[in-house]
Amino acid sequence: MLSKRQMNIDDFKKSFFPMILWVGVICGLIALSNFSTAVLLLVTCLLLMFVGRVPLKYIFLLVFVGVLLGGTALALGQRLGTVISRVEDYMDPDQLSYQAEQSFIAVSTGGIAGKGPGNSERKNLLPHPYSDFIYAIIIEEYGLFGGITVLFLYLALLYRGMRLVSQSERAFGGLLSAGLAFALVLQAFVNMGVSVGLLPVTGQPLPMISMGGTSLLFNGLALGIILSVSRGRSEAQIEEPKEVGNYAKSA
Repeated sequence: MLSKRQMNIDDFKKSFFPMILWVGVICGLIALSNFSTAVLLLVTCLLLMFVGRVPLKYIFLLVFVGVLLGGTALALGQRLGTVISRVEDYMDPDQLSYQAEQSFIAVSTGGIAGKGPGNSERKNLLPHPYSDFIYAIIIEEYGLFGGITVLFLYLALLYRGMRLVSQSERAFGGLLSAGLAFALVLQAFVNMGVSVGLLPVTGQPLPMISMGGTSLLFNGLALGIILSVSRGRSEAQIEEPKEVGNYAKSA
């Protein structure tokens, strides 16, 4: 939808309103049962619209509508008490939840080089140590060096996806790869932020690392699409004829 409206992207009625309608409805429905996923989806859409040259005044309008719909869906949904409890635990250091406390201990005892692969002590105490809090276990076993390495790998994925926006011959392919890269990296940053205490507990897994079925399937499909867009760009460059003297030949 965003790629088809690049020629008249400034038109509110023809371009922006159809996009904001779909984004609002989908995020609102998701927020009824999973508020953190709805917020991640909304932020991904905002970043993608910014890359897709949507005017900032329209993006700020979407933020306002998203906050309004998100608050309404949260109030009507079944997760209001859970969200409030997690935010209160995050704001009050003296009332840390059990999983947050164990995660902080794992991170603080990892040191620079860690305790070594398989030597984590908190993986037997943390709920969901191989999904929601896997980043804390990585830091405990591999130390600060391992945690920074994982962080830079996700930044490299984001850079790869963003490069395709300018290098892809079609707007759809470039925006698709950027959107998928945003979704994966934002989810990773949220998981890391929860593990080190920068964000309240959300239950988001670490893409491509956390154990899981549906999440792992989506991550594999997303990476496959990004690589497919990149491969299409490379093949187009190879097939482009180059002039050598008075002749033209394919590279």
